[in-house]
Order: sequence, then C-alpha cells, then structure tokens
Amino acid sequence: MKEFLKLLKIEFRRIFSNNVLCAIFFGAPILYGILFGYVYQQAKVIDLPVVIVDQDLSPLTDKIVDAFDDNEALLLKDLRYTPGTIAEEMATEQYAAVITLPSGFEADILQKRHPEVRVDLNMANILNANIASKNIQQVLMTMNAGIEIEGLKKQGMHPSQAMESYESFKINFNKLYNSTGNYLSFMLPGLLGAIMQQVIFLAMALVFARDFEDGYFKELIKVKKWSVYHIGLKATPFLILLPLMWFIVSQFFIFFNIEADIFNIPMLLLTTFLTFASMGIGMLFSIMIPNQLKATELLMVISTPAFVLSGFTWPTLAIPEGINALAQSIPVTHYLSGFRKVAYYSGNISDILPELKMLVLITAVTFTTMIVVLQLKINLAKKQSKE
Repeated sequence: MKEFLKLLKIEFRRIFSNNVLCAIFFGAPILYGILFGYVYQQAKVIDLPVVIVDQDLSPLTDKIVDAFDDNEALLLKDLRYTPGTIAEEMATEQYAAVITLPSGFEADILQKRHPEVRVDLNMANILNANIASKNIQQVLMTMNAGIEIEGLKKQGMHPSQAMESYESFKINFNKLYNSTGNYLSFMLPGLLGAIMQQVIFLAMALVFARDFEDGYFKELIKVKKWSVYHIGLKATPFLILLPLMWFIVSQFFIFFNIEADIFNIPMLLLTTFLTFASMGIGMLFSIMIPNQLKATELLMVISTPAFVLSGFTWPTLAIPEGINALAQSIPVTHYLSGFRKVAYYSGNISDILPELKMLVLITAVTFTTMIVVLQLKINLAKKQSKE
C-alpha cells in the first residue's frame, strides 16, 4: 500500500504537470458548459425576420400585417407592395419567410372566392423554418377564423352561434415534459453529457501513451508486473477527480434554471457507469496505441459524431440500422437515453436497466481487453529488458 500511495503521488504530479491534460480535463467542461448555456439561454427563438408583400392594400390586409407585427416569434423586417429583389437579398438578410397577400384579396373573400396567401419558407435552416411556419399558420388561421365569424354575424347570426358554427370542435394541447418548450432545457443536458464523455476519452488516452513515450512505463513495471495493478493506479486519480467535475457540471442545471430531476439514485448510477465505460474505452486506446497524439486523434473520431448518433436530437428510428448498431457501442448513447427517462419522465432504476446493462457490458469488455493487452505488453517489456 505504501508503494501504491507513493506511485499515486507521482501520478497526480504527472497529471498536473501535463498542461494539455489539465486544459482538457478541467477547462473543457466548465468552458463549454458556460458557453453553450449562454448560447441557449434565451430558451426559444424569437424575432425571425419575415417580409410581407401586400399587393392588395386593403383594410383587411392591414389587419393581417398588424397581426404579424404583434407575433413574438416573427419580426416584420419589411412591408412592401411588390416582391422587388427578395431573392437577391436572401444572402444578406436571410428572411425566414416571405408572405404574399395577393391583389384583390379582400374582394375575393367578400365574394367567397377563397383567395390564396402564398408563404415562401426559407428551408436553409430547418429549425427557423419550422418555428416560422408554425407562427405564420397560427396568425393566418386566427385571422381566417375571425373573418368567417364576422361574416356569419353580418348575416344576422348571434355571436355565440357564429362561434359554434365555425368551431365544430375544440382542440386542447396539454404540453408535458418541458412544457414551455425551453430549448436550453432540451439541448444543454445532452451537450454536457457528450462533452464529459469526450473529456474522459481524451484524458484517459494520455495516461498510458505518455508512459510508453517517455519511458516511465519501464520504471513502473519494475514495481509490479501485474496489469490490474497498473490499471488501478492509473484510474485512481481520475476516480477521485471525476466526481468533482460531475458536481461542477451539475451546477449548470441550477445556474441556468434547467427543469430536470438529476439529483437521485438512478441518475447517479447512470453517471457512474458512463464514467466507467468512457474510462475503459479511453484507457484501452491509450494502451493499444502508444502515442499520445494518435490515441487522442482516434478517440476524437469516435467522440465527435457521438452526440448526433446518440438519438438525443435525431430519433434513432430514422437512423439506418448499421449506423445505429455502431452508435450502441458509444457510452453516451445509452447515457442520454437513460437521462431522458430519469430527468424528464421521473423514471426509476427498472426503467433504465437496458441502458445500465449496456454501459456495464461496455465497461466489462473494455477493461477485460485492457487487462489482457497490458499484460502482454508487460511480458514483452520484461522479455526485452532481460535480453
């Protein structure tokens, strides 16, 4: 034990003497957490620029223009009477939509000719287009209903009757789980999970690779010749430091007022096994690729698309089976699946058992492989030293 503690002190010194490792391990979660938190702090998209082309210039189209101007999500960037050079302006102005009210619009409505309002959506940004489309429909449907009801009232129908005649049934949307549609609550948890996995990958990729490069590995195996001992020695500093980093990351939920239930036993289990699985993959790469730069580059290849493949934003049902099978080998895929069940659906341990089993399986496979490969390297190093 004394020998282990002595080597452990050396490990801590080697960790804190590595500026790149310290920057990745301590700086990345804090910096990215703050950065992404403030990026999505507004929580919803507002003031999407739209153009209205009013070719009718009637009192009715004036009301429609006012209704668009009052919508929080839309910003009436320009009101014009002919299309002009909108196509040329798109590159600089990037309008979310162009709404064209045709000539003779009010007259056609009064004569029941059902005129058409043309809406040209800018689909270059799908999120903006969907939000713009939703709010444009909301405005136009409200105006449409109002016009129909006013027409029935002019025919002598009682206001309450007019309302009932137009509205044959009511629709009541009850929003569950992130009921405000807060984009920060949706995106930041997934990003933080992916960032922590990447940080663990890159930090663990350096532990053995650095020893192979600077010759410290030969000194270590003079003390003990068992791979399990050295894996435990390398893992211990991070098992001490990672709970601190997870605690710091959890404080972003409080700081940015994210509505998610994360302080519970199921979440603790998920986070623990994500940590073990990520450490297993990172250390395995560090052992198999005895070069710090190559080990980190290869792990970046895995971690960079991990968030997209996890199914957190894009549903796994829409991902091809082959790619989806690849995603199952990445720990954050199972972590984010379980995270949503616990944080938003108030799930318990039994609800996240499939995710926990996969994280345990990844951990077991990587650590078993690591023990075998490292022992082979130790035996080879011993043989070479004798020779």
